[in-house]
Amino acid sequence: MTSTPTAPAKPAPTHEIGEGERERLDTAIAALQTGTQAWTALTLAQRVTLLRQVRTSVATTAEDWATTAAASKGLDREHPLRGEEWLSGPYSVLGALDAYIETLSRLARGANPLDGITIDRAPGGRTRVHAFPLTGIDKFLLSGFTGEVWLEPGITPRAARASAGLGQRTPTESGGVGLVLGAGNVTSIPVLDVLYELLASNRTALLKVNPTQDSLVPIYKRAFAPLIEPGFLRIVRGGPAVGAYLTAHPDLAHVHVTGSAATFDAIVWGPKTSTGNRRKKPQLTKPITAELGGVSPIIIVPGAWTDADLRHQAEHVATMRLQNSGHNCIAGQVVILSSDWDQADAFRAALRRAYANAPERSAWYPGSASRMQHAADDYPDALVLGDRVLVEIEGDDDATALENTEYFAPVLGVVTVPGTGQEFLDAAVAYANDKLQGTLGANLLIDPATEKQLGAGFERAIAALRYGSIAINSWTAFAFITPTLTWGAFPGSTIDDVGSGIGVVHNALLLDGVERSVLRGPFRPFPRWIAGFLSLSKGGGGRMTILPTPPWFVSSRTGAEVSEGLTRYRATGKLPGLVKTLLAALRA
Repeated sequence: MTSTPTAPAKPAPTHEIGEGERERLDTAIAALQTGTQAWTALTLAQRVTLLRQVRTSVATTAEDWATTAAASKGLDREHPLRGEEWLSGPYSVLGALDAYIETLSRLARGANPLDGITIDRAPGGRTRVHAFPLTGIDKFLLSGFTGEVWLEPGITPRAARASAGLGQRTPTESGGVGLVLGAGNVTSIPVLDVLYELLASNRTALLKVNPTQDSLVPIYKRAFAPLIEPGFLRIVRGGPAVGAYLTAHPDLAHVHVTGSAATFDAIVWGPKTSTGNRRKKPQLTKPITAELGGVSPIIIVPGAWTDADLRHQAEHVATMRLQNSGHNCIAGQVVILSSDWDQADAFRAALRRAYANAPERSAWYPGSASRMQHAADDYPDALVLGDRVLVEIEGDDDATALENTEYFAPVLGVVTVPGTGQEFLDAAVAYANDKLQGTLGANLLIDPATEKQLGAGFERAIAALRYGSIAINSWTAFAFITPTLTWGAFPGSTIDDVGSGIGVVHNALLLDGVERSVLRGPFRPFPRWIAGFLSLSKGGGGRMTILPTPPWFVSSRTGAEVSEGLTRYRATGKLPGLVKTLLAALRA
């Protein structure tokens, strides 16, 4: 007796969406395709007018934006850290719009985006664009902070000027319709990515919002109504099923994603095989750019620090880990200390105090509990301080998990390498480059006297750091909210080994061939920098600043008030409010 063969059952699709959902998404994409024609028909002057309209609508929604974002993360109106959502939300977007408006205005009148901007050489013959500060108000409010964009070796200043403007140099050439898969942790990221698609590549954009930010969708739609109405932007909700449908959509020309390497691999390569291996051929056939995070170092260069220096920089390090409850792709994770620094123990003690004393808040991002548990399992002797973990690697402890796991939660580690001076700095740079996963951002703290003593060796060490964003006496998150700097991994990643991502965003000067951005800040806050400045002849020196404790520090007593005030000033330009904000800053 024989059996009748039956047709093999088709495997159930991993992601399914209903017919109504498909129609809704297809309609949005069709509108954006029509919008590409309208976008390429706009003159540069008309685009400037449009961006000014967007700026007005973003300013109008700023309060709703910040308070809704804070509430979505469990921060009420009285929480001392609620100011984070003003700076990382509407403040960042308003600053970006202002910078893009300036770049397009220059192009519209026949000028170059780099006219009047200092361009010189960085180590290795690289072209360096001094991209921040460029306005009088930034030079005043953020005195002591400067930023540079280093271009890839071989790009000359003349070539940099010739290519500055990217897609806005050829505004009638459409880049099609792009898909932006929005980040779920910081509310400005999705819309900043949309702006970059539109301006760098002349692509209208479909933004799929991460489910963690669903509550922001009505605000996004109000804030960006001037882009939505003419068909330059559509915003949709949805989970993995919607994302899978959209990444495979034939009418979308490009994908940009902010997320994890695992998410990137799922998009590009599809589900793993039955044996758990990656497929041999990529499933995604369209170009993709990505920002994917990593394990960020905080290099502490040994020097002669005062007790106040130890305390301030310990609070600085705590901020790098604890801002947004550690749910940042750029959160500092591994502190690299010198085992030969005679103040190492004092700094460790200051760091424990600062880390423990920062305001409590919940770890709100999905999966945080399991990642915290992984850290606890990896390091059972770690110091658990309520809602946060401090891992101090000692002796024969295995640092592998700390070096290779982006915990994306309040987990901070401390490791040591030997040496002082240039020997330590070179060893720390090698450790960061060779041991830590990713190339998105690196932080480095150094007192002015030590930096002066190292001389050219210090700049060579900065050049040797293979990171897309480097912050010296600051945190790379400051570079993130500085629109004329760039944001993205160090060049060289591919879809086969994506690391921290491919490509850059923000980049309001619309520069081509970017290698990295370098941010420099003051080692000492106001008024302590004055003593260092006066001791310049004795080897001290330093940068002046009007900020006592920066408002983004988790230890700032008036951070929420100052962050809100700075955003309102950015939105309205009203000086009385700014004066009130500055007085609050002095109480920080």
